[in-house]
Amino acid sequence: MENKVPEVSVGSCGLTMPVIGMGTASYPPADAETIKSAILEAIKAGYRHFDTAFVYGSEQPLGEAIAEALNIGLIKSRDELFITSKLWCTFAEQDLVIPAVKMSLKNLQLEYLDLYLIHWPLKFSKEVSRLPVPKEEVFLLDFKSVWSAMEECQFLGLTKAIGVSNFSSKSLKEILSFAKIPPAVNQVEMNPLWQQKELNEFCKAKGIHVSAHSPLGSIGAKLGDNRILQCDALKEIAEARGKTTAQISLRWVYEQGASVITKSFNKDRMKSNIEIFEWSLSMEDLEKISCLPQLKASSLSLIIELSKELEAEL
Repeated sequence: MENKVPEVSVGSCGLTMPVIGMGTASYPPADAETIKSAILEAIKAGYRHFDTAFVYGSEQPLGEAIAEALNIGLIKSRDELFITSKLWCTFAEQDLVIPAVKMSLKNLQLEYLDLYLIHWPLKFSKEVSRLPVPKEEVFLLDFKSVWSAMEECQFLGLTKAIGVSNFSSKSLKEILSFAKIPPAVNQVEMNPLWQQKELNEFCKAKGIHVSAHSPLGSIGAKLGDNRILQCDALKEIAEARGKTTAQISLRWVYEQGASVITKSFNKDRMKSNIEIFEWSLSMEDLEKISCLPQLKASSLSLIIELSKELEAEL
């Protein structure tokens, strides 16, 4: 039996988005058949929001999974799904944005996206195939021209909504100063050990929905860790409530008003991660979590540092 996931309104066009999405990024990269099988299991479990990106290499297997789900009757229409993809930094130029979204649509075998995000507030001078990215090949995004091209994607019906990912308040202010269509979503790392309180409040005030990637930290990432699942305070709350530590973290993110992009290709964890809606955290639980020491754990720390340095030039 599939679980019903609540939805949240994003943007000003009446679009609604399931508050839990399945992420499709993995390190080391999973093979296409593994990704496809996991997505089909996720649809069976009740997931309807799928998060991909050009750089993940998961657009094609996601597209194949959608086609198969339609073929075998798991879903009746593509419209039942919410699909997010992202503009990679090598295509972050005004004249490359529309070709990039069309390439993603071709990979996905879709006519439109529900949400298209600028992946980072950065531009790479040429295709970067490895980390760390050479510093001399990273530049601050030309926000105005690239956002104008993103708006054109929405005007053309290539995506229903547009937004950003890994953007600070400062970068968002820059876009809001000239945007005809404000960003509907800002997808950022957010979890009990990196709570993003100020950014979350800023986004709420501006009508930008926050979507949390890495809600369980960067487990499995090259430079990630499992600090959240090993956090004593979260484990104590989980044990007292008969929940998993992962469920406590996901529920905390949801109670901050954010949606969640969670990633597991394990069938049982997939089901467990979606079972966070029939209960809530107590005030005491929330107080404990608010006092946790904060440390960002993204596996892309070099990109983040470069982003901060370049952003200082705004």
